[in-house]
Amino acid sequence: MLETKFEDKLFLRYLRLLGIQKQKPSFEYLKKIVRAQVSNIPFENISKLYYKKCFNLKHLIDFELYLEGIEKYRFGGTCYSINFYLNQLLSWLGYDIKLCGADMKSPDVHIVNILNIENREFLIDTGYAAPFTEPLPLDLLTDHTIALGVDRYILKPQHSNNRPQIELYRNGELIHGYRVNPQERKISEFRDTIEDSFKDSATFMNALLLTRFVYNKFIVIHNMTIIESFGEVLKKQSFDSIEQLTSVINDRFDIPRTIVLQSIDGLQMVKSGWG
Repeated sequence: MLETKFEDKLFLRYLRLLGIQKQKPSFEYLKKIVRAQVSNIPFENISKLYYKKCFNLKHLIDFELYLEGIEKYRFGGTCYSINFYLNQLLSWLGYDIKLCGADMKSPDVHIVNILNIENREFLIDTGYAAPFTEPLPLDLLTDHTIALGVDRYILKPQHSNNRPQIELYRNGELIHGYRVNPQERKISEFRDTIEDSFKDSATFMNALLLTRFVYNKFIVIHNMTIIESFGEVLKKQSFDSIEQLTSVINDRFDIPRTIVLQSIDGLQMVKSGWG
């Protein structure tokens, strides 16, 4: 996997998909980009399943194919494609940003971005299936909490270890999280990790997870369940069949039914999307 300098036309195409114009770097513009990213480009692994079946993809998706999938099928991606290509877009726009690894159950199995602006550092992670709709400040003195339904995402103060840490609590129980390794990395350094994520035993080869967060509304489809929130109203429903699941994915995420069926055919939803 080589480091590549992408053409300007691809970044302009990316901005069009986000529905925003190119501007000079600023904090307000950064917030606009992050909100647009989370609202318009979902976290989902249907594309991962689809590209493995159709193209035997076992590495980071090509930038042009990534954009084509968003345009044609309303795909998004998982952390590797979402956070890496957002990193490239923000760098192209002139932001001071670095790609970093993060430890979950294993070292460096997640990637995030740390961006420096106005002498402050912010965590940018639009690839965690989480409502991180704004840059998250890293100069914290106390916990920064984002509440969503029964979930609480907590960004911990760095203190002396200088390692940003996210904890995800569901119904008060710690179920997931990660700790960032703040040194700058190249995407090629994650080649083996990305290839591992396509193995038959990998999480997103055995689970289904789609999320979208827009203002006070969120949609999460996890295996055979959907959770939706409109303001303070929370609804949860289990699907009776693959046909019903496919229909709801098409309705909520606008991914074509034929693509969904082809992608999830034979999928054994035996794992949690949160590892």
